[in-house]
Amino acid sequence: MKRKRRHLTAEFKARVAAEALKGEKSIQQIAQENDIAPTQVSTWKKDLEDHMPSIFERKNVSDQSAEKQERRTSHLERKIGQLIIEKEFLEKKCDQLGIDLSERP
Repeated sequence: MKRKRRHLTAEFKARVAAEALKGEKSIQQIAQENDIAPTQVSTWKKDLEDHMPSIFERKNVSDQSAEKQERRTSHLERKIGQLIIEKEFLEKKCDQLGIDLSERP
C-alpha cells in the first residue's frame, strides 16, 4: 500500500530540529516518535544550526545595507538623467551647426 504524502508545518519541523539539537534523545528515537526518517531529522537539525546566527543578527545592519543600496540607486538614476539631458543638448547643437551624427563611430 502506498503511503500518502504528509505536509509538515514549519512549527513541527522547528520543534523536531530543536529536540535533536538538545541531544537528550538520539536522532533515531526522535524520528521513530514522530514517524519520520532519521535523515530528515538530521537535515532539519543542520538547517537549524546553519540559520541560528541569522536569527540574532542585528536588524539595523541589513537596514543600513538596504539604505546604502537605495542611495546608490538614486545617485545612478540622477546621473543617467543628467547624461540623457547632455546627450540631447549636444545632438541639438550638432543639428544647429550642421554636423552629421550618422558619421560618428
